[in-house]
Amino acid sequence: MKIKKICVFCGSSQGSKKEYTDITEQLGKALAQSNIELIYGGAHVGLMGTVADSCLQAGGKVTGVIPEGLKESEIAHYGLTNLEIVSNMHERKARMAELADAFISLPGGAGTMEEFFEQWTWAQLGYHQKPCGFLNILGYYDALFHMIDRMVEDGFLNENYQKMLCVDTTPLALIKKFQEYIPPQKKWT
Repeated sequence: MKIKKICVFCGSSQGSKKEYTDITEQLGKALAQSNIELIYGGAHVGLMGTVADSCLQAGGKVTGVIPEGLKESEIAHYGLTNLEIVSNMHERKARMAELADAFISLPGGAGTMEEFFEQWTWAQLGYHQKPCGFLNILGYYDALFHMIDRMVEDGFLNENYQKMLCVDTTPLALIKKFQEYIPPQKKWT
């Protein structure tokens, strides 16, 4: 699968461990070096700002999509290749999904989870065939993976949809998995 643009969902804070920032910087550089445009939430704060700045510093292209209300809160990143202003969070998610060829979740909070799970659900339903993956920094998502195992064990998630998630601990390895991704059959066929 040819991946030209990857949407990254991540925290609007840096987190409590230096490794979150370090590996997020590595991801931004890896995207630029792989000639993959970064699509993200358009803020200059937290891991969001880190991934954007590192991609730009490595010569990459970055498109941010931010709602008007957050732009007015003065967290918009005005040094991007392209900054799109939308009306609300629903438009933001829809626009990022439209622009991206794949989705990565870095460490983050409830918003990160909500954005990623929507894309994973849409992939299961066949609304898109784009890979969805986790950059599992310091085992951040290990407890979530146990919960997903439980969903399968208890019959709430088909194992094919668990296996469709790409997971790695290094940016380049995750990008490689995206390029080799073959989507499963959509859920209701």
